Amino acid sequence: MPHTPLTSEEIREGRHKLRRKRRIAFLFVAPLLLFIFIAFIAPIGTMLYRSFYHPIVSQLIPQTIEKLSHWDETGSNRPPTDTVRTFTFELVGLAKERRSGKLAEEVNRFRPGTSSLIKSTARKLKRMQPAILEKKGNILSGIDPQWDEIQLWRAIKKSGVIVTDTFYLTALDLTRGASGEIQGRETKVYIKLYLKSLKIALYITLLTALIGFPLSYYLATAPTRIANILLVFVLLPFWTSLLVRTTAWIALLQTNGVVNSTLEFLHLIDQPIEMLYTQFSTIIAMTHILLPFMVLPLYSVMKGIDPSYLRAALSLGAKPLPAFIRIYLPMTTPGLAAGALLVFIISIGYYITPALVGGTEGQMISNIIAFHMQSSNNWELAAALGSLLLFLILVIYWIYDRMVGVSNIKFG
Repeated sequence: MPHTPLTSEEIREGRHKLRRKRRIAFLFVAPLLLFIFIAFIAPIGTMLYRSFYHPIVSQLIPQTIEKLSHWDETGSNRPPTDTVRTFTFELVGLAKERRSGKLAEEVNRFRPGTSSLIKSTARKLKRMQPAILEKKGNILSGIDPQWDEIQLWRAIKKSGVIVTDTFYLTALDLTRGASGEIQGRETKVYIKLYLKSLKIALYITLLTALIGFPLSYYLATAPTRIANILLVFVLLPFWTSLLVRTTAWIALLQTNGVVNSTLEFLHLIDQPIEMLYTQFSTIIAMTHILLPFMVLPLYSVMKGIDPSYLRAALSLGAKPLPAFIRIYLPMTTPGLAAGALLVFIISIGYYITPALVGGTEGQMISNIIAFHMQSSNNWELAAALGSLLLFLILVIYWIYDRMVGVSNIKFG
């Protein structure tokens, strides 16, 4: 039969129905998109924004920062007297508004030890008579000779930069010299923490794989009734509070805990072993907590593998171990890769368990990020550290996708 062309009215009606279906589909997805924006995109965007945008000092002493921007800090001359007097009056205003402490806190990050100087100077300026403040000259030098130091004014100027890479340089243990060149710090703090976090996450991933693989294999090959019972024990940690599980390890690993008491009772040790608040305790506790994230992906993949492949290889004369390695193991690669990726990414950013059982030796980069957010109130540095951690995780995922992604997996 010849095809009857659609009329313009039918075409418009069809387009209207298609748009209506798209709107309905979007309304179904809209709550999920809103949740993703509120829970992920907005916090990450704010973190990235705060890692380089720092307007606090320029808002506290705007006139001083404006004048310091024209000062050549590479020379040996101190800032002009007019700039110093402008800073003096702005510091008096901050002292009256009780905001001089915030300025002291910000400048102290760029030159440690200046917090007390700014606070004490602000208190003295606040008590001075207006007539004394109006006199020409450098009043600050009379209060404290440290105000004649060029490094102090460099720190004030540096703290007033609105868009800065200072926090990223600090997170990479770098700094800028007097002439602006990037140079390394003598003490490496954050790079060592990143490397230690990667090492701990790698140990945890390997341990969960070594423990989880045979367990998953047994679950996949065991009778259904036994497998279901054992699977309940695998899922049981999800029904218990993370804080309770972590606290249980404190009771197990402390000096007079269950492990040491048992070893002493068996006469295997003469005195308690220091296991708590170490890197060892962090690895052991996190391996226990993250083990289900390795077992479940492996079990789901192994359950779908036809056992006739392995039996066929054995019937053709292959030995059990080579047949297992060449036939069965490659087919479990998707589950093993997914479990390893889950465990590694979760562990590298873990916070609660290292904070409770790790102590100083077992802390990871996430604990330092939390410290700068909760204790030192250096949100910008915390944002820079978090941004670098996010970038590191994305690089690791890219490498994973290139090496063991689904498109790169070959069976047989």
